[in-house]
Amino acid sequence: MANGDAAVEAVGNGKEEPAARQASTFAELGICAELVEACDAMGWKEPTRIQAEAIPHALQGKDLIALAQTGSGKTGAFALPILQELLSNRQAEQSFFACVLSPTRELAIQIAEQFEALGSAIGLRCSVLVGGVDRVQQVLSIGKRPHIVVGTPGRLLDHLTETKGFSLKKIKYLVLDEADKLLNVEFEKSLDDILREIPKDRRTFLFSATMTKKVNKLQRACLRNPAKVEAASKYSTVDSLKQEFYFVPADDKDCYLLHVLNERQDSMIMIFVRTCESTSLLALMLRNLGLKAMSISGQMSQDKRLGALNRFKAKDCNILICTDVASRGLDIQGVDMVINYDIPMNSKDYVHRVGRTARAGRSGYAVSLVNQYEAQWFVLIEKLLGKQIDQLKVDRDEVMILKGPISDAKRIALTKLKDSDGHKKRRKVGDDYEEVEDHSHSKRPKSFKKSNRR
Repeated sequence: MANGDAAVEAVGNGKEEPAARQASTFAELGICAELVEACDAMGWKEPTRIQAEAIPHALQGKDLIALAQTGSGKTGAFALPILQELLSNRQAEQSFFACVLSPTRELAIQIAEQFEALGSAIGLRCSVLVGGVDRVQQVLSIGKRPHIVVGTPGRLLDHLTETKGFSLKKIKYLVLDEADKLLNVEFEKSLDDILREIPKDRRTFLFSATMTKKVNKLQRACLRNPAKVEAASKYSTVDSLKQEFYFVPADDKDCYLLHVLNERQDSMIMIFVRTCESTSLLALMLRNLGLKAMSISGQMSQDKRLGALNRFKAKDCNILICTDVASRGLDIQGVDMVINYDIPMNSKDYVHRVGRTARAGRSGYAVSLVNQYEAQWFVLIEKLLGKQIDQLKVDRDEVMILKGPISDAKRIALTKLKDSDGHKKRRKVGDDYEEVEDHSHSKRPKSFKKSNRR
């Protein structure tokens, strides 16, 4: 990719900041002692590249457009300057000091958790406003006058229009995390309405792993002479991520999936599919084969989505099957591997998916199962990345041995899904809490086990 085609070149009067020697400590960046201690308590011994490049500009009061690879510490890059400014004005009433917008509920919750961890010693109050959660509890949280509000655009706008006494007219900071997604048409009306409700005299930070270069989209965020910081090329993956693919017949994709899973039996794995229905079907099929698999999708309630994520994080199961709802920003420690079961039609989604592994300097592995109908999309992904991804070969006869057991497991899964759809009073198939217990201790059939491990 020619020089990464800097993502933020199109921002009218933004200034490209010259590179400087990267600071080796947070104190060198100008972070105060209290927050340096908080970073140390979180295990942040030295700033990441995006933190080292973005924080000095933020502390100088500049608006920011920051581009960095997933897993590079973007949250710390905007949270620390906001908390430092909050600390410097601690004598004044600083409720509703900053608002952070996220495209997904899970990412919003994760951002709030990092703010709370960094601000635990200074009495930070944080409120999370996302859909799928009881609004009454959120109103009570707003009533405590939090310093930081983190939310998704739709639910935040609901509270701005319907919750008496709630206003963001005095906020000092607005952060758009995964900004390219928030600036897309699906959030356009909500974001425009929110921007009308907050003061123009504020500092604005845009952070993302991929960024739009359409001037009109970036101008909507009302940036004022922003500093542009790039800790990555426009679309890139980290060097510690190994990427490969299998070219597979569409009818045999499940066989290749099980082959890959057999090779990585002890790994923490995220499998990305295109539809919510596929998450449930694939999770049921794999559990019928004796694997510890759970699913997460936008059709599940927020409590169930968080429950599935927490079980995966706790390693109660080692396979999480998800849609792109889980591809943006989520930091799940220990993910060894990402499998693209369905190839994304939007090439940028590939960058976000594989960014769930190889985070914070660790190594990771991503493998894609490309069928004859998806080859054109995969070529576009390679073009976006500016490199060819290595193709894997395997003995087809070895893989097709798995066809019979997979067919049986899938038939049972389809029957269960059909029965679930026909009985509204029965528990949803998407609710993995009890189902995973039924299979988590079952022995895998001998015919599925392989002695050779990658």
